[in-house]
Formats: sequence, structure tokens, C-alpha cells
Amino acid sequence: MAKRVTLSEEELVRALHAKQKIAMDALYAMYSAALYGIISRIVQVDEEAEDVLQEVFLKIWNNGAYYDSTKGRLFTWMANIARNQAIDKIRSKSFKNEVKNQDLEDNVDTIDVFKNLSMSPDHIGLKDLLNKLKPEHKIVVELVYFNGYKQQEVADELDIPLGTVKTRLRMAILELRKYFN
Repeated sequence: MAKRVTLSEEELVRALHAKQKIAMDALYAMYSAALYGIISRIVQVDEEAEDVLQEVFLKIWNNGAYYDSTKGRLFTWMANIARNQAIDKIRSKSFKNEVKNQDLEDNVDTIDVFKNLSMSPDHIGLKDLLNKLKPEHKIVVELVYFNGYKQQEVADELDIPLGTVKTRLRMAILELRKYFN
């Protein structure tokens, strides 16, 4: 049984900047499960999520020298890479074609996955709460949280300034918080 490698964040960053093998071993041991969770919630196809996880670790390894601890924590930086890589994957033409061209046996499993309502926004009533928001706030929330758009993409899509998108998103979140208190 392999020994689990753990390092402090400072040691890990130094090793990553120096491209030492122990950095990758520790990163994988310490963060792979959490990063996989982020990816799989977006991609929702296990094999594809595993491929994206590999791509994420490769990107972390290749871009480790660019990580700046003064701008945020290491996990936050890696989580953003994982999220962006997963979103890129589901937007890719090859992924869309693979999902459309599944074998019949695979479709049965996919239908079962989509029937799982435990994490569905409809099941917990979130969609009903969104209907209580102003229309300009609702569309921003839907694009960011349900369609995976980045804030700049929402601004481009709706042809409004980025600051307006951020303000509407913030106002929507403040409004939704009232229903959970």
C-alpha cells in the first residue's frame, strides 16, 4: 500500500514551482477527490470526468510556476482550473457529439442518471424561487449557475456591461438569501 503524501501549502507551492515529483504526488493525494467532485458535477459522464481530471493535473503541473499565493489559496486556483476545464469539455463539439451518439445500453444509464432528482434544482424548489426574482436578475442567475456561463459571457450574450452582470447577480443572491433565513 502506497504511503499518502501530504505537504503544507507552502511546501507544496515550492515543490510545484520547482517541478518536483513529490509535488504532483501530494497534489493528487490531497486534492484529486475534491477536484473530481467539481468536474463530475459539471461533466456528468464518469469516463469524461476522469479524462478532464487528468487534463486538469497536467495543466496544474505545466502552469504551476504561474500560481501566485498572494492572489488566493492553492485549492481555489486549482478548483478554478478544474471548473474551467470541465466547462470547456461540455462545450466542445466532440463532447456534444459523443452525448448525441450513445449506444442504446448507454442511454438507459443516462436516463437513470437524469431521473435522479436529489440534486435537481426543481426538486429543492430553487426554480420556483427564481421565478420570484426580477426577470433581469433571473436570466443572469440561470445563465451563470444552470448553464455554466462565465460572467463575461453573460455580458456578451445579453449585450450589457460586465459590471451590470455582477450587480444583478449580487442582487439576485441577496434576494434569494431572504428565503433561506
